[in-house]
Amino acid sequence: MPNEQQCPEEMIVSSISIPPRSEVAREHTWNAESVYPSPAAWEAEYAAIAAALPGLARFQGRLGESAAVLADALAARDGLARRVGKLVFYARMSYSVDTADQAAAALQGRAMGLVGQARAAAAFVEPELLAIGQATLARWLQEEPRLAVYAHSVADLLRKAPHLRSGEVEEVLGLLVDPFAGTSTTASTLADADFRFAPARAADGTPVKVTQGTLDTILSGPDREARRTAWEHYTDTYLAFRNTLANNLATSLRQNVFAMRVRHHPSTLAASLFEHNIPLEVFHNLSDVFRRHLPTWHRYWALRRRALAVDTLHPYDIWAPLVPGKPEVGYAQAVAWIAQALAPLGAEYAATLRRGCLEERWVDLCPNQGKMAGAFSYGSPGTSPFIMMTYDGTLESVSTLAHELGHSMHSYLTWRTQPMIYTDYALFLAEVASNFHQAMLRAHLLATNPDPAFQVAVIEEAMSNFHRYLFIMPTLARFELEMHERVERGEGLAADLMIERMADLFAESYGGEMSIDRPRVGITWATFSHLYSDYYVYQYATGISAANALSQRILAGTPGAAEAYVRFLSAGSSLYPLDALKLAGVDMATTQPVEAAFAVLAGLVDRLEALVG
Repeated sequence: MPNEQQCPEEMIVSSISIPPRSEVAREHTWNAESVYPSPAAWEAEYAAIAAALPGLARFQGRLGESAAVLADALAARDGLARRVGKLVFYARMSYSVDTADQAAAALQGRAMGLVGQARAAAAFVEPELLAIGQATLARWLQEEPRLAVYAHSVADLLRKAPHLRSGEVEEVLGLLVDPFAGTSTTASTLADADFRFAPARAADGTPVKVTQGTLDTILSGPDREARRTAWEHYTDTYLAFRNTLANNLATSLRQNVFAMRVRHHPSTLAASLFEHNIPLEVFHNLSDVFRRHLPTWHRYWALRRRALAVDTLHPYDIWAPLVPGKPEVGYAQAVAWIAQALAPLGAEYAATLRRGCLEERWVDLCPNQGKMAGAFSYGSPGTSPFIMMTYDGTLESVSTLAHELGHSMHSYLTWRTQPMIYTDYALFLAEVASNFHQAMLRAHLLATNPDPAFQVAVIEEAMSNFHRYLFIMPTLARFELEMHERVERGEGLAADLMIERMADLFAESYGGEMSIDRPRVGITWATFSHLYSDYYVYQYATGISAANALSQRILAGTPGAAEAYVRFLSAGSSLYPLDALKLAGVDMATTQPVEAAFAVLAGLVDRLEALVG
C-alpha cells in the first residue's frame, strides 16, 4: 500500500529520505487520469493520430482552390495539433515526475517523434498560403467566416515570408524537431536521472542527501557546512562531466546556427527575436541596464556578508537565512495566501486558482525519487494547466507555487478564450504572468504581517527571486550571446573556455564582494537547462521587469488596470508580445520597466538594511 504519510499537510521535505514515486499519496499528484484515463487510452490516441496525419496530404497543392478548401485545411491542421499537443504533454509530464520510469521515457520519445511527423505533414501549408498572395488572402479572410480568425496569423506569416523556405525544405525542418530535441533530453537525463551527488555534511558530521529536489532546501538552511558541502558536491558532479556537457550544449548552439542560416537571418539573436517581432534593442537594452545597476547588487552582497557575520561571502551563502526560525507554511495556507493576494483580479480568478490547487489536482507537489529538478507549469488545450514542483513548506516554496500558478492562470485564460491557432504565447510573455503573481503575493504578505522577522523572511525570498531573474539570468544571457557568436564565427567551444568565460562574467557581476571559486562558479551554465531553449534566459529579466510595473499599477488602484491585465492574459498569441504588454499597460520597447525593476530591487535592499543593519 502507498505510504499516505510521505507528503503530510505541512509538506516539510526531509533531505534524508526521498520516497519512490509509488509511495506518494494520490491526492498530492497531478491528475493524469483527467488527460487520459489509462496508458492504453494514450496508446489508442497515438495510433489514431498516426493514422490521421497522412490525411492532411489531401489538401496539399489545393489551398489556392478556394477559401472553403483553405478553411477546411486549416481546421484539419489545427485539430491534429490540438490532439498531438495533449499526447505530448501526457508523455512529458509522466516522465518529468519520474525520470527513472523507462516506460514514461519511451512515451516521451515516441511523442516527440510524432511531433516531427505532424510538422512535416503540415509543412506545405505556409508556402502554399504565401503562393496564394496577399490580395487574395485578404479577400478570402473577409468572405469566409471560418477564416476571419486567422487574420493576425496570416499577417505574421507575410511578415516572415523572406525567411520561409520551400515546402520540401520546411518539411525537412519539421522532421528535424525530433532529433534536434536530443541535446535537451540528454542534459535532462544526465542531471535528473543519472547524476548521483555525494552527500553533504552537516556541522555535526551528519550526512545530508543531495538531490536536484533537495539542493535548494539545503542551500537556504542555517547550517553553513551543509551549504558548503552541498554546493561543492553538486557543482563537482557537473564538473566531472564538463566535457560531455560542453559538447552537448555546443551541439545545441550549432543547431541554432544551422536554423539561422537555413532561414537567412543575420544572427541567432536576430532569428530568435524575429520569431515574435521583438526588436534587437530589447535584448541589448536589458544587458546595458543590468551592467549599469550592478552596484545595487554589490551593495546587497556587502549587506549580506555583514548580516551573516562572515569574513568572506561565498556563493553558497546567497540563500542563507538572515534571521533564525523561518516560517513554515502548510500547502492549504499557501493557496489561501496566493488567492487573497490575487483578489484584485476578481472573485472568479481567485476561485479558479483555489479550485485547481485544492480540488482538481493541478499540482504535483511531493518529492520522490527520479522527480525532475525545479518547477514548471505545463499543459495543453484540452487539459488543466498542471504544475510540477516540490513543495517544502518554506516561503520560497510558497513563492514558487505562486509563480507557477501565474503561468497556469495565463494558460487557463488563453485556452478558454482563444482558438487553437492562438493558444500558445511567447516565452517573452510567460515570465510576466508568473512574476506578477509573486509581486502581488509579496505585497500582500508585507502588508498583512508586520512582524519584523516575517518581513525579513519575505524580503529574503524577494531577493532570492530577483537574484535569479535580475542577476543570474542576465549573466547567463551575456554568456549565451557570446557562445552563439563564437559558433557563428566558426570557432570551436570547449569546456575549459566555457567555464572560464562564465567565471569572468560572474566575477564582474559580483564586483569583488564574493569569493570566486572559478571552476565551480564557471560550471553554472551546465546547471541551467534553459540554455537549450535559445535566448530564453534574458526573458526572465524582461518578465520580472514588466511584472513589477503591472503589479504596481494594480496595487496603486489605477482605474482599469486589473481588467487590462486579465485581457492581456487572455490574448494568447493573437497579438505580438510587445503589443500584448502595451494592452496591459507597459511598454517593453523602452528601458523604463527594467530601470523601474532595479528601483524596486534597490528599495528592497534599503528596507532589508533597516531591518538587519
